[in-house]
Amino acid sequence: MTRTGFLSVRSILWLSFFAAILIAWWVMFDMARSMDVDFIGRPGEMGKRMAMMDPRMPMYMPMANFGPLFAMWAIMMAAMMLPTIVPTLTNYQRLMVSADGSWGGWVGVLLGYFIVWVAFAALITAVQLALLFGGVVDMLGIAKSPWVAGGLMIAVGAFQFTRAKEVCHGVCHSPMTYFLGHWKTGFAGGLRMGLGLGAFCVGCCWGFMALGFVGGVMSLLWMGLATLFMVLEKLPQIGHHVTKPMGVALIVGGGVICVMPNLIYGG
Repeated sequence: MTRTGFLSVRSILWLSFFAAILIAWWVMFDMARSMDVDFIGRPGEMGKRMAMMDPRMPMYMPMANFGPLFAMWAIMMAAMMLPTIVPTLTNYQRLMVSADGSWGGWVGVLLGYFIVWVAFAALITAVQLALLFGGVVDMLGIAKSPWVAGGLMIAVGAFQFTRAKEVCHGVCHSPMTYFLGHWKTGFAGGLRMGLGLGAFCVGCCWGFMALGFVGGVMSLLWMGLATLFMVLEKLPQIGHHVTKPMGVALIVGGGVICVMPNLIYGG
């Protein structure tokens, strides 16, 4: 392939990748607006009425049905997690010449990664429905009890100090090491490596997805902050320095919610 052709393929793939991220964020913004939820996740009058609905009512409610709720989570995974794979895709691109990589393999890595996160979207959809019908969260995915919200923050914060987090974060933080140890060529090889990297990424970041139940899964502020932190965790220069401080911050924040719930839940 000529240099010009090489650049054109690279440009098309990267531009399509970033366009998909922007589209996903726009769809989430539009969904939040249609549900009358503001930037930080606070519902307006219509949103409050929706939040108070009983999922067992004899009427169709998208947020109480697997299909629409799964679609929302899958789009959210694209908006939040695709930005975090940029360092991984960049590392793969560096190996194209020295390790016989290809743009087909690049696409395979991306697809495998996304497949794993879509599978996680299905799992967390089922979790949200169980919590909804169990009366733990409302129709907007917000925990009804400060003890649940605070306890979840403490649990996710504590996970930051575990061996499982250390191992999974190590792979996400240094994808080049993973590539060198599991290198496969072609689209199928890239897909296989993408599935592996995606599994480690879910193991590393699942807690930040679960925190949507604290402030509401339609909160663009939570989505933005969680995405920013997950990107920072994967940066080579600072990734290892932010994991434990974030754990401390989450534990302290969860404790504050449990002790002073009026800060979030009112008097």
